[in-house]
Amino acid sequence: MMLETIKTLRDMPQEEYYVPGHRTCAGCGPALVYRLVAKAAGPNTIFVGPTGCMYVANTSYGCGPWAVPWIHAQITNGGGVASGIEAAYKAMMRKGKYTGERPHVIVMAGDGGSTDIGLQALSGMIYRGHDVLFICYDNESYANTGIQTSPTTPWGAVTTFTPSGPAVPEGKRLWPKDNAQMIAHGHPELKYLATASPAFPVDLFNKVRKGLNAEGPAYLHIQAPCPKGWQFPSSKTIEMAKLALDTGMFQLYELENGKYKISYMPKQRKPVDEYLKLQGRFKHLKPEHIEKIQNFVDQKVKAIEIEIAALS
Repeated sequence: MMLETIKTLRDMPQEEYYVPGHRTCAGCGPALVYRLVAKAAGPNTIFVGPTGCMYVANTSYGCGPWAVPWIHAQITNGGGVASGIEAAYKAMMRKGKYTGERPHVIVMAGDGGSTDIGLQALSGMIYRGHDVLFICYDNESYANTGIQTSPTTPWGAVTTFTPSGPAVPEGKRLWPKDNAQMIAHGHPELKYLATASPAFPVDLFNKVRKGLNAEGPAYLHIQAPCPKGWQFPSSKTIEMAKLALDTGMFQLYELENGKYKISYMPKQRKPVDEYLKLQGRFKHLKPEHIEKIQNFVDQKVKAIEIEIAALS
């Protein structure tokens, strides 16, 4: 059954499928994202949860906040477990052993389980053409194990593995991996790809439904601000997500039917310093470091605009 997209927050269904009972941090971006994703997907859904924040914080003492089926996967193999579930339902339906509606299969993996340790299984899932929506909730670190650096941690950010000091004043020296662009360019079987943010919940909700409506593999990359890891007040999660978009630190777009579309672009981008100065992980940066990040963002935004214009 095709899921309808919505126009306003008032159009969202009232039912909740990610319910109270978890132990995430106050202001947890990934938990806010999970709630919106579950609401968009509805009751006929199976979630696959690779090891990460949304596994550990949500399943303490044998409890879980899901009102739909959920299965744990290793951090390496979310895509593989989801592939097996999807293939099993197809086989049962083909043999007449299951006559119900095929469920939505969604992987909810952190940036470690999507862009790093779990990338191989994600790529294989898409390559084989499984009808699965793979979602990366990107909090830009291995937050579950103490805020270690991940491939999506921004350049210049302090983590427990990338401290700043006299020898390395900038902190992290590697630029973040762009998983969405890597997936888009390397997987002909991909049916839908998008980026999203909790700053625009209707856009996020609709992109989940578009991914589920696509007949084949879909990938959604959602920035999910982390108050603990990014070091900002827990009441500022949505503000931080919006600032990421307004400064160009994160971009919203979708790739549908072979065409790119920008979902949001501020009329006038704010300087990245307005975003960086509100987060403790960047408080050590000097003006020359901030200028380097600004140049990186300017080039990235320009490259995406050029590519979207060429493929639209």
